[in-house]
Amino acid sequence: MPPSERVFSGVQPTGKLHLGNYVGALSQWAANQDDYENVFCVVDLHALTIPEAIDPKVLRAKNREVAALYVAAGIDPDSATIFLQSQVPQHAELAWVLNCVTPLGWLERMTQFKAKSGTTESIGTGLLDYPVLMAADILLYDTNFVPVGDDQRQHIELTRDVALRFNHMFGDTFVIPEPLIRSSGARIMGFDDPTQKMSKSIGEQKGTHSVGLLDPPDTIRKIIMRAATDSGRDVHFDTAAPGVLNLLSIYEVLTGEKRADIEARFDGQGYGVLKRTVADAVIAALEPLQARYAELTADPATIEEILRRGAERAAPIAERTMERVRAATGLG
Repeated sequence: MPPSERVFSGVQPTGKLHLGNYVGALSQWAANQDDYENVFCVVDLHALTIPEAIDPKVLRAKNREVAALYVAAGIDPDSATIFLQSQVPQHAELAWVLNCVTPLGWLERMTQFKAKSGTTESIGTGLLDYPVLMAADILLYDTNFVPVGDDQRQHIELTRDVALRFNHMFGDTFVIPEPLIRSSGARIMGFDDPTQKMSKSIGEQKGTHSVGLLDPPDTIRKIIMRAATDSGRDVHFDTAAPGVLNLLSIYEVLTGEKRADIEARFDGQGYGVLKRTVADAVIAALEPLQARYAELTADPATIEEILRRGAERAAPIAERTMERVRAATGLG
């Protein structure tokens, strides 16, 4: 019997996908894919929220790169639906409808908007409205679960609030989704600053911040060996300094070892041993992904076909939802 519950998630095709994306998202998607019906989107419309940073040729190439990394990470394109957001116009249509029922104050309180808007003089409406488009992405597919990192919890809460408000105003239309957040590794921090979440944009600016999924082994080892720790030797998950805890969490997720065994392994060994061992684990985890990525991108037609088939699968699901929305609101 096929799975009865659906998962939806996506990654924005900007910057370079990094270890945090793999630990917090891609590896979780792949590990759980047999338990759900899976819809995974490359959210290229979201990339336009900061248009000054967009090069159209680069964006098109990044779209294909992210889709290839989905498959390289272990997601089966024959069973999962993988597609580009912009190829299914119902995403933008539903986003507009949801805009009309979403209070402005809800958006102004979003943590990511407040953080990003403080770094630029000119703020596009798309940056403020980003969470509504994200809500449309999720609600369009009658999504039961959204596997995300811990930093995206607020966005899922907003999606639920918007769906509940719409259902109250127009009648039961949307499934109310739940976040699916892993117990360990839900938020991977920057190697250079373990108080800051690993970021694609910062990773492009600072070479010591993150490990890219396509970085060669020498680069991976160099970045991790420079990771910030502290002057002590504590390797216990409950008491270690933020930088040490970040390394321990990465090792835990990638190896599947129990915490007690990890603490015993590194107790008294010093942080140099911890860093070298974590680097070995990261290199080993990314080696098959990088090999599969090279195979996929050797023939660009392979990814194009995956995206075409994915859009063909996604469109009917999206249209059925929009038919309900149009009927509920009197549109069409």
